[in-house]
Amino acid sequence: MKFGVVTFPGSNCDYDAYAAVRHILKEEVEFLWHKSEDLKGCDVVVLPGGFSYGDYLRAGAIARFSPIMNRVIKFASAGGMVIGICNGFQVLTESGLLPGALIRNTHLRFSCKFVNLKVENNATPYTSACRRGEIIRIPIAHGEGNYYNFVGDIKALEDSGRVVFRYVNSRGEAAIEANPNGSINNIAGIINEEGNVLGMMPHPERAVEDILGSADGLKVFESIRAACASLLNTVGGK
Repeated sequence: MKFGVVTFPGSNCDYDAYAAVRHILKEEVEFLWHKSEDLKGCDVVVLPGGFSYGDYLRAGAIARFSPIMNRVIKFASAGGMVIGICNGFQVLTESGLLPGALIRNTHLRFSCKFVNLKVENNATPYTSACRRGEIIRIPIAHGEGNYYNFVGDIKALEDSGRVVFRYVNSRGEAAIEANPNGSINNIAGIINEEGNVLGMMPHPERAVEDILGSADGLKVFESIRAACASLLNTVGGK
């Protein structure tokens, strides 16, 4: 299998994602330039964190119109696996691949720290290596991670199991003090209706080795590999 990591002007986590896949997961990976529409045969596309196009207008608003996103949208619409991390999550909402929006943290400060996440749904291509209800420790680094959506849409996300990660305390409670940005219902990550596009504000690529403070993020990448391998085997067996 092959991963593709998109590089926008202002991306600063593209090399982290590349290193996590290449050196820890030991899988093939290639950078995808924002001005290109060639996904280079990648099976999974990663939209990394950073400040694409300087986050002018809104975070992710300009990146949505880059040539590579035209291809990513088509890829996702055809069932291709896409994960957006932090700024990548913002790009996904701006592009319409995920619902809602990421707005300024309620405390109006940039937050950079480890947080606890509860795995609310492990029946996804991105969480199969986790247990449902498992608490994982992954860092955040954002100023606009406050997930917002309308009440009816939030209920639909919750009822359909599309809330994948939630900010919690060490006891697994979605307490106010565990919410680092004011996100509705402590939402940290969601998936699309078809289940192939994930957006999350925390950075799993920064938590793939114990020396980094946690290796819990590796479970996200291991889940992706398992899902992709299963898909490729199914296609190959037809």
